[in-house]
Amino acid sequence: MAQLSDDCFAFGGPMMSVDEAVGIIAARVTPVAEVEIVSLAEADGRVLARDLAAPLPLPPFTNSAVDGYAIASRDLPREDARGFPLAGRVQAGATANAAPPGHAVRIFTGAPMPEGTDTVFMQEDVQVDDAGGVVLPAGLKPGANVRPAGEDIAEGAVALKTGQRLRPQDVGLAAAFGLTELAVVRRLRVAVFSTGDELASPGQARAAPQLFDSNRFMLLAMLKRLGCEVSDLGILRDDRASLADGLKQVASRHDLILTTGGVSTGEEDHVKAAVESIGKLVLWRMAIKPGRPVAMGIIDGAPLIGLPGNPVASFVTFVHVVRPTVLALLGARPAPLIPMPVRAAFAYKKKASRREYVRVFLRRREDGELEAQKFPREGAGLLSSLVETDGLVELVEGVTKVEPGAMVGFLGYADLL
Repeated sequence: MAQLSDDCFAFGGPMMSVDEAVGIIAARVTPVAEVEIVSLAEADGRVLARDLAAPLPLPPFTNSAVDGYAIASRDLPREDARGFPLAGRVQAGATANAAPPGHAVRIFTGAPMPEGTDTVFMQEDVQVDDAGGVVLPAGLKPGANVRPAGEDIAEGAVALKTGQRLRPQDVGLAAAFGLTELAVVRRLRVAVFSTGDELASPGQARAAPQLFDSNRFMLLAMLKRLGCEVSDLGILRDDRASLADGLKQVASRHDLILTTGGVSTGEEDHVKAAVESIGKLVLWRMAIKPGRPVAMGIIDGAPLIGLPGNPVASFVTFVHVVRPTVLALLGARPAPLIPMPVRAAFAYKKKASRREYVRVFLRRREDGELEAQKFPREGAGLLSSLVETDGLVELVEGVTKVEPGAMVGFLGYADLL
């Protein structure tokens, strides 16, 4: 099971920055050690457990990059077009015979280069003469339109590195080597709870003063997109003892515990106290908006992250706290989120000491540039603000205001997940 050392955080004092908190966690977690073998069809999104060295060169043989005519570079016309007799035809997947000197060979894209040839004329640049030969123009460089063996990747080179979170293109590369399976880190086991007497699960009866629990299902979906094996453990009520018991029971069977709600400073916010009674609370409150109350702790070696109860705050802190923690526990290579520069079509003021995320729509201006328009309402409980927008504008520490027309950094929801 993945574990987090219990001596890596400071508690108390000023709120910790996002980068500081995430950096400490990523540096100190012990990643999952178990490895499993999966088929290529199941490898997308998984984390590669071992370097993949190329078992053969790509391409494995020298071949034509175009449909055309292959000749030896020593026979290239230097100043004027020149006629060549044809010496056969080779298509993709066929074996090529050697070409006699002074002859051209009809060849197709992907076909192996005949022995004795090293240059290909594109068919649209060639004239076929009445005798069945071809007239080749002058001026082509030796080696043109040919893909040498190993041009893409040399045999034995590291093609994919340990910790790579596999993408469709990575799976395609493994298939190009003829592989059918890959060694990956086993899926992270994550327990997910919601907390609060004010919540009812969808499908259950809802009392008049209750809300249907949306956060838990949002977080379950986000974790599954990260390739996690998720245990939906329902709702824990606002009772310190039952909270502590529920968290204690799942710690030994999971690599990460994720809760939402109950981490603020109210009298009925019991997650912080429950964690302290059975484990160690190592961080509470981060300099981020929305999402300041974020708890991080350790229960029997398993890390716990307690997210805020407001949906937008829960979403934002998942992206910027839970996501990097999950990747660190999987031993994945760092995947920093790189904002795309866009023009702001709004004014905004903030405190210099914290990082803020503004929900925005993207629109294209008349001059072709993209601009970000702010969602008209601010509340961290507005699920519609996540549904109806395209992403978040990141305003880092040190920024205190945004004026219309200023360049800002945009993070699209597709990239965040």
